[in-house]
Amino acid sequence: MSEVRDISQVRKEKDSLGFVEVPARAYYGAQTARAVENYPISGMRAHPELIRALGMVKRAAALANKDLGLVDAHRADAILEASQEVIDGKWTQEFVVDVFQAGAGVSLHMNTNEVIANRANEILGGALGEYAEVHPNDHVNYGQSTNDVFPTAMRVGTLLALETLYPVLNNLAGTFAAKAKEFHGIMKSGRTHMQDAVPMRLGQEFAAYGRAIEKGKKFLQSASDSLRELGLGGSAVGTGINTHPDYRTKAVANLSRISGERLTPAEDMRWAMQSNASMGEVSAALRGIALEVIRIANDIRLLSSGPNTGFAEIYLPSLQPGSSIMPGKINPVMPELAAMVSFQVLGNDAAVAYAIQAGQLELNVMMPTMAYNVLQSITIMANTLRQFDQRCVAGITANPERCNFYAQSTVSLATALNPYIGYARAAEMVKESVATGDSIIKIARAKKLLSEEEIAEILDPVRMTEPQYPLDAAKQRDVKTKA
Repeated sequence: MSEVRDISQVRKEKDSLGFVEVPARAYYGAQTARAVENYPISGMRAHPELIRALGMVKRAAALANKDLGLVDAHRADAILEASQEVIDGKWTQEFVVDVFQAGAGVSLHMNTNEVIANRANEILGGALGEYAEVHPNDHVNYGQSTNDVFPTAMRVGTLLALETLYPVLNNLAGTFAAKAKEFHGIMKSGRTHMQDAVPMRLGQEFAAYGRAIEKGKKFLQSASDSLRELGLGGSAVGTGINTHPDYRTKAVANLSRISGERLTPAEDMRWAMQSNASMGEVSAALRGIALEVIRIANDIRLLSSGPNTGFAEIYLPSLQPGSSIMPGKINPVMPELAAMVSFQVLGNDAAVAYAIQAGQLELNVMMPTMAYNVLQSITIMANTLRQFDQRCVAGITANPERCNFYAQSTVSLATALNPYIGYARAAEMVKESVATGDSIIKIARAKKLLSEEEIAEILDPVRMTEPQYPLDAAKQRDVKTKA
C-alpha cells in the first residue's frame, strides 16, 4: 500500500532543474532541499560560527549594494534585517545541509541565500517560497559567487571561533604559572630518556608547561593574521565579473565593521580564490598546540602515576571512580581526555592539508572539509582545555616527600662533581651507586672525597637548579687530589 502524502506539509518550488518539494514552513528552498536529499552523509551541520560569518558576508554585501544603488533600498533593507537575524542565530536550525556536501560549499551557500530571501520576503509581506520581491540569486547574491563568499566566510568564521580559544589558552598558561610559583620550593629529580637526571624544582617543570601553551597561542595568533586578507568581490574566478568597481572595498570594509575583525581586500583576488594556505597555517598552529598538550598531558599522567607503584610526585583531583572491578581506583581522566581530543585535532589537520593541496586552477572545491575540520578543532580544543585547566591543573597538589626522595636519590647528583673530580671518576661513582643502592652523597662520604661542608655545598640539589659559579680553583684541586 503506497504512502499517502499530506500535501499541506510541503510546498513546490522550481529551480533550474525543475520542481522540488520543500517542507511548507521551511525558510530554505529548492536547492537546499536537493542538497538534503543528495548528501545524507554524517548528520552533522555547519558550525555556528560559519553560519554567523555567512550572515555577516550577506549583510556586508547588501550594505554595499544598497550604497551603490545596485539593489533597491526596500529589498536591501529586508535583506539586511534577515541577514542580521542569521548573525544573531535566529535561523540556525534552517541550515540543514550536511557538512560533507557539494564542492566549494555551493549547497551551504544557497542554503544561506534561500533562508535570507524567504525571511526578507516575509518581512515585506510575502509568502515562503514566493521570490517575487527578493530572489536568492538575483538579490541576496547580487555581485557574489560561492567562490568568493565561502572562502571569505570560512576565514571570518575561523577568526571568530579563535576568539573563544585564546582566553582558554591564556587561562591554562596562567594556571601552570601559578602552580610553578606554588611548587617553586619543591625539589625533585629531573628525568631524561626516562632515566634519572640532575635535580630540578617541580615549579620549574610546571613553568615550562605554561610557557609551551603561551608560545602556542602566540604562534596561532600570528598564523591567524593570514586569514584577514579576503577575496570577497572576486566573484566567479577572481576577476570581479558582475561587480561594481567599488563593491569589493565597500563590502570588505562593511564586513570588518560587522565582524569586529581587522579585514582587508586581497591584493590579488585570483590568489585568494586559488589558495587556502591561510587555513593550513591556522590548522598547523592548532596541530602544534595539540602536540604540546599531548606531551604535557602524558607528563602529568606519569608524574601522578601510582599511588604506590608509580612516580606519585603529584596528586590530581579525584573526579570519578576509575574501574568497574578495582575498588578505589582513580584515573587521570582529564589528561587522558586532553590527549584523545588532541589526537582528533591532528587527524583534522591531516584532512585540511589534503584538502588544501587538492585545488585545481581557479578554485579549490574542497573548502567545506577545511571549514569543518578547522572549526571543529578550535571548538573541541577550547572546550577540552577549559575542563583540563579548571578540573585538573588548578587542583594539582604536590607530594613533597616523594619529590625530595627522588632529588636525593638520583644518581645524576654525580654531575655536580664533574668540575672537581672529572667525568670519568664521577661515572665510576654512578656505577657503584647503581650496583649497591647507596646514594652519591653516601659514596662521596665513604671515599672521603669531600668534607661535610663541601658535600653540603657541591651536592646540594637546590644549588643545581640554577646556573652557579663553580667553587674556587683551589678547592677543585683539593678535591681532585683526594680522589
